[in-house]
Amino acid sequence: MVDVKEIKHIQTAPFTLMNASIQSVFAFIFAILFVLAFGLVAAFIPGLGGLGGTLALIGVGVIILAPLTAFFLNILWTFVLALVYNLLAPRVGGIKLGLEGNELKTIPVVPLSLIAACISAVFAFIFGLYMALAFTPIFTLISTATPVIATAIANATNATNMTIPTGAVIGAAGWVFALTFVILVPIVTFISTFIGAALFAIFYNLLAPKVGSAKLEFATVSGSILELVNIPAVPAALIIAVVFAIFGLIQGILNLISFSMAGDAVGGVISLITSTIGNLVMYFIMVLLVAIFYNLLQPRIGGVKLELE
Repeated sequence: MVDVKEIKHIQTAPFTLMNASIQSVFAFIFAILFVLAFGLVAAFIPGLGGLGGTLALIGVGVIILAPLTAFFLNILWTFVLALVYNLLAPRVGGIKLGLEGNELKTIPVVPLSLIAACISAVFAFIFGLYMALAFTPIFTLISTATPVIATAIANATNATNMTIPTGAVIGAAGWVFALTFVILVPIVTFISTFIGAALFAIFYNLLAPKVGSAKLEFATVSGSILELVNIPAVPAALIIAVVFAIFGLIQGILNLISFSMAGDAVGGVISLITSTIGNLVMYFIMVLLVAIFYNLLQPRIGGVKLELE
């Protein structure tokens, strides 16, 4: 029997530490791959042999700085994400999980879509407010300076019949820019995120009985506080990869239509295949690695703790 539980609260510190740690591991791996690739390329370029010490020093710097940078940036991002979730969940409802034992059988569509859309809209509003505060003064400055500069040019050139621009158009453009980022962008972000999250939940609920559900192993900490102690890697990677393969298929079909209308049906078919298979492979590897890293880190730094009711 499926037991639907709502994530009422995310404990900020464990969630932040785990996410930042996983991202720093990814950054460390990518840094090593980058340094190896750069070294191989440099080995085949004549004249770089004398720069071996410098290149090695740069490589060491990249390997050290990349994971540190990823760790601290993700601490900030994940902390704010958990904070916004905890502020919104009591008001719009948290994510709900349909659990049967340790299997995630269903993901109720509306709760996931609503909280995800609200969080995205909040971040879009913050970004839009930043853009408005950053660029509106520039528009105002240009608007104010335009007639002054035009008048100076007219006086310098003795242009008696020159029409002096007022800068009103630029000023109005500044207001349009600000209102677009502060109001329109959050609204569009809310709608698109709601649709995307709803489709994800719908596809998951349809596919989980056929390809297998993701599994989440919890341990009770106290009361309704549970710690996620293990994520079986293959089941989670398989179902998430298949779900995103459907997204890739949809994108591929749209590309096929677009390419076919342009007279390149072969290119459309290639796009359809690559987007579908690419999503399947990419998300399988990514989720598999996230689950593996989580399971390795959990005994050492502690797992994510959630209040489930």
